[in-house]
Amino acid sequence: MVTNKTTETIKSVKGYINALKDETQKKDSFEIIDIMNKLTGFEAKLWGASIIGFGTYHYVYESGREGDMPIVAFSPRSTSIVLYIYLNIENREELLNKLGKHKAGKGCIHIKKIADIDIAVLKTMIRNAAKVKKVC
Repeated sequence: MVTNKTTETIKSVKGYINALKDETQKKDSFEIIDIMNKLTGFEAKLWGASIIGFGTYHYVYESGREGDMPIVAFSPRSTSIVLYIYLNIENREELLNKLGKHKAGKGCIHIKKIADIDIAVLKTMIRNAAKVKKVC
């Protein structure tokens, strides 16, 4: 059976963020941590080398592959902050259109900085994802 590379670690989230070179990314990362913590009720944990996740849920694919992932997460990358937030198919496009400046992939949203987006929309996305995925 294949195991996930990205698993919860005991490494310091604060230490990881403080090691970032970009001051705006540091500030934004701590703000995102505060928002995700308050809305999910879970503490930030470092998953793998660079993903900051909140809570866990267990998934099982039709293929039989299964594992655990954070309910919501983000990762400060060199060119953007990547948000890992499940978006319901019914209101995905509506929320993304209201979010502000971003690039959306299949399972992630890239933003340059918090100032580019509508925090209220981000909070709605986080709340929605937490409702759907909060199974642990």
